[in-house]
Amino acid sequence: MTTFAEILSKQTTGRLSMFDRIIFKGHLTGLYPKGAFARFLARQGVLLKDFASYVQGATEKVKAQAKAIAEQAGRPYIYLESATTQATGKSKEDQARQIAERDGVQGGLICVFAVLELCGSFDVRGNHETKQKEVVYRPRKCLHFYFYYLDPEFGFMHVRLASWFPFQIQVYINGREWLARQLDKQGLAYERYDNCFVRLADLPAAQKLGEHLAHREWARVLNAFAARLNPLLATIEQTGFQGYYWVIEQCEIATDVMFPDRTTLVQVLPDLFQEAILVFGAEDTMRFLGRKLHGNFQGAVTTDLKKRPAGWRVKHHLKGNSLKMYDKASVLRLETTINNSREFKVLQGEDGSLRWERMGKGVANFWRFYQVGTQANQRYLEALANIQLKGEAVQALDDLCQNHTKEGKRVARFHPVDKGDCALFSAVLAGEHLLNGFRNCDLRARLDDKVATTPQEIKRRCARVSRLIAKLRGHGLIAKVKDSRLYRVTKYGYRVMSAALGFRLVRFPEAFQAV
Repeated sequence: MTTFAEILSKQTTGRLSMFDRIIFKGHLTGLYPKGAFARFLARQGVLLKDFASYVQGATEKVKAQAKAIAEQAGRPYIYLESATTQATGKSKEDQARQIAERDGVQGGLICVFAVLELCGSFDVRGNHETKQKEVVYRPRKCLHFYFYYLDPEFGFMHVRLASWFPFQIQVYINGREWLARQLDKQGLAYERYDNCFVRLADLPAAQKLGEHLAHREWARVLNAFAARLNPLLATIEQTGFQGYYWVIEQCEIATDVMFPDRTTLVQVLPDLFQEAILVFGAEDTMRFLGRKLHGNFQGAVTTDLKKRPAGWRVKHHLKGNSLKMYDKASVLRLETTINNSREFKVLQGEDGSLRWERMGKGVANFWRFYQVGTQANQRYLEALANIQLKGEAVQALDDLCQNHTKEGKRVARFHPVDKGDCALFSAVLAGEHLLNGFRNCDLRARLDDKVATTPQEIKRRCARVSRLIAKLRGHGLIAKVKDSRLYRVTKYGYRVMSAALGFRLVRFPEAFQAV
C-alpha cells in the first residue's frame, strides 16, 4: 500500500516554509511603572486635576493626525459605527480591499477607519485612603484608527493605533504578501491563490527569501510606522520616557506542501485527516510542539476537526498555541500559531554561560519563533509520512462500482463482492493464464461447468464471454495482446480483482466471525 512519504517524494512539486500572519504590538513601557505617568505629566507642567483636559487634547491631536494623513494621500477617512469583524460577514480587511479595488489603488494608503473599541488606558481617580488623586490603569473604550496600506515592501497590511494614553499600537503584516513583492522585484514567476503559492518558478530562491524575513531587524521598521502615525511620540521621548517596546503578539509559521493539482491532493486528504483526528493523541501534540509529557504538566491538550466550504481543517491546541492542517487549492498547509511564547525556550546569556530560558515575546526572538514553528511543522509532516494511504484503493473501488463511458461506448459496473463477478475475477486470475494470457474459450471453460452440446449454446456462451471481456477491458482490468486473440491481466487488474476476492473469501468471513 502506498505511504504518504512516497506521495511527498514523487507527486508533490515542492515545499515552502515561512512566516504567514504576524501581529506586532508596541507598548510605551516607560509609562507603565507606578507613578511614571504622573511624572510624565509633571514634567510638562500638567497637574493631576488637569488630567482630563490634557489627555482629551492629546486624543484630538492623534485624531487630527489620522485625518490629515488621509487627506494628504487623498484617501477616505471613515467612521465605523458598529463592529466589523469576520464574524459579522464584512471585516475591515474586506472593506479595505474593496475600496482599493474600487479606486484602483496601486500603492500607499488605502483608507483610514475609525472605530470605538475596548482598550486599556490611564485614568485619574481619588484614593479614599490617602485622600489624594492618583493615576490608575483600567479598561475602557476609546477610538482606534486602522490605517490600511499597499506598502511597497509588505504589500497589503494595516496599523492599528489607540487614541488614548498609552497609545498602544499594532502592526499587521503577512509573510506571503511580503514574499510576493520580493518575487516581483526579482522577476521570478509564481502563481498565487488567496494567501498561498501554488506554483513557484524558483522554489529555492523563494525559500531563501522566507528565511531572510525571519532574520529581519524589526524595531527600526516598526518605529518608523509609529513615528509617522503618533504625533505624541516625540513628546514622550523628549521628556525622558522611552519609545515603543515591540513584541510579537501573534505569529503563524506555515509549511506549504504543493501538489501539481487539487485532484492529486484530494485523493490523500481523507486518510491524512482520519490519522490526525483518530490516531494523534495529546502526547503526540505535545511532541510536535516540542514539549515532553511529565507529571507536573498543567493544562489542556485538545484536537478538533471542521469541514469548511473551502475544505477540511484539523487543529491541535496546547496552552494558547496551536498546530493545524488544512487544504487550500492544490496546497496542503501545516501551520503553527504561537500566542504563548513562554511555552518554548530560547538560548540566552553571556558568552560562555548560555542556557535555555523561557522565550519572551520581544522582537529580538523573531528568528527563534521561526525555528520553533518550522520544527513543529516538520515533526507533524514526518508523523504523517508513515500513513498507509487508502484513498487510492477507495477510488479504485468506486470506479469499479460505477458505470462509465469509454471511446463512446457504455461500460457497465461490477459488483466486486457478487458471486458471479468474483467467479469471473477468479477465472481471469487463474495461474495458467499468467504466462500466455487467455482467450475467450479459456474463460468459457472456467465459467461453465457443463459442456455445450449444440452450436447455438456454444455461440450464446461465446457472445456472453465476449461481453464480459469487453467489460473487463473497459475498466482497465485486462488488455488485448497485439495482433492476437489473447488477453493479459493488467497490473491494475491484479490489484483490484485480488482485493475483491480477498475481501469476499477471507476478510469478510473473519470480520463476520469476530462480531
